[in-house]
Amino acid sequence: MPLTKRVNKKKTSPKTFPKKSGQTVQVLSSKLTYDGKVFKVTCDRVKEPSGITATRDIVRHSGSVVVLAVDDDGPEPRVLLERQYRYAARDYLWELPAGRIDPGEEPLAGAKRELIEETGYRAKKWKRAVFFYSSPGFLDETMAIYLARGLTLGAATPEEDEAIECELLPLSQVVDWIFSGKIRDGKTIAGVLWLAEVRRRGQWT
Repeated sequence: MPLTKRVNKKKTSPKTFPKKSGQTVQVLSSKLTYDGKVFKVTCDRVKEPSGITATRDIVRHSGSVVVLAVDDDGPEPRVLLERQYRYAARDYLWELPAGRIDPGEEPLAGAKRELIEETGYRAKKWKRAVFFYSSPGFLDETMAIYLARGLTLGAATPEEDEAIECELLPLSQVVDWIFSGKIRDGKTIAGVLWLAEVRRRGQWT
């Protein structure tokens, strides 16, 4: 009879979660550790609704807007993409136009401003399509994706540190680029796949 080795498994108590959504976090202490132009960082000691007490380093950001600008005059919608160098990624990336919401600025106003500044395009119809947290494990930044239709082209006014190329590409091609790995930007993947799914469901009017 073969010998078997007994393994003693350590028992762990399951995590508890709040039964009511109204339960809130208790901030026991908060220290500003970095204060930059684009974001701040705080080190917070908190007691979470589950009862867990922990130290959380959080990047504080005012929030961003993303523009899913679509030219739908032809048989297939074309999506406006930008190509620019991203130092953090050490590469050129294809992305939807996007930017930070200025202090006191309404998100829709920020989306319209970013579209004009980065691409020169203006849109007649606007609709908020998707709202999400970009990386909620350590970052409080929210992203609101706005669908923009009825495009007209004007002059772009990018910031001094921006070098942006713009191109209108067929939706099917952009989806192919996502699945082939050519597009690696999260907000762009979310916005474009939302648009593709809306069309698949027959909700594109």
